[in-house]
Amino acid sequence: MTKTNRPKILVTGAAGALAQQVIEKLRGTCDLVAVDSREQVYLGDEIPSYCFDFNKRAFEDLFRRFHFDGVIHLGRVQSSELSRMRRYNANVLGTQKLLELSHKYGIKRIIVLSTYHVYGAVAYNPALIDESAPLKSAGLSADLVDSVELENLANIYLWRYPELHITILRACNIVGPGVRNTMSTLLSSKRAPVLAGFSPMMQFIHIDDMADAIVLTWNKPTKGVFNVAPHDWVAYQQALKLCGCTRIPIASIPPVLPKTIARILNLRSFPHYLLAFFKYPVIIDGRNFAREFNFNPKHSLQEIFNYYRDNK
Repeated sequence: MTKTNRPKILVTGAAGALAQQVIEKLRGTCDLVAVDSREQVYLGDEIPSYCFDFNKRAFEDLFRRFHFDGVIHLGRVQSSELSRMRRYNANVLGTQKLLELSHKYGIKRIIVLSTYHVYGAVAYNPALIDESAPLKSAGLSADLVDSVELENLANIYLWRYPELHITILRACNIVGPGVRNTMSTLLSSKRAPVLAGFSPMMQFIHIDDMADAIVLTWNKPTKGVFNVAPHDWVAYQQALKLCGCTRIPIASIPPVLPKTIARILNLRSFPHYLLAFFKYPVIIDGRNFAREFNFNPKHSLQEIFNYYRDNK
């Protein structure tokens, strides 16, 4: 592939470890432009990097200047990073602007990273949740509305503008070196809270495997929604034990008590609006993605837990 016909890709969320892994894997075959709404990062002289609010005019200037062939949207702001309103503006309004500009400037390929949190954690979830399941989180927690609305926007554009070739990836817990989300913070802690009497089954995917999944998705333009998760899972308290964490029980009844404790103690690693995910299992079925993209994670659960135990 010559330099002139290499695909030009906009990668959002460039300050995050996952985006940087994806950039590293694609830089040999693609011309990349990195952007993040939080901070600017240096990724080498050959990769332009910007810090823009997606709703500002300067963001559209990137589309005019670089004539992108595709967008890999990894810029979803985590639940713990900003206030609810700022997070909504970044995730929902920012994604809407990104999709509008992609349609306006004839982008042919879009990958959107979502999260398994959109399914919601409830006692009557099925044992394995496939992509056709309803997205219940919007009705369960106002703090997760932005995640569901981001996906709804992507779905609207997926069906309204099929020429955009949108693929939505609902990932399980992404963990590993450099990851700064809620679950990674818990696994890396010396002491981690648990809800007394509960230890739901959970899934974990190594950041390197998730980056591979995104690259596979870019290389095979298949529209639709896909869960991304390995075929194994483990109980939350067992995961903490294998990571060398001391478990700190928090009373789970009445239901308002653990939320109150989390608020009072300002437990950023145990946010009150995610407590249901530490109570009820949310196991997603990743077989459709594995079949479609020939995906097989390289990193085992034991390898993941060994990393956190060895780096306490």
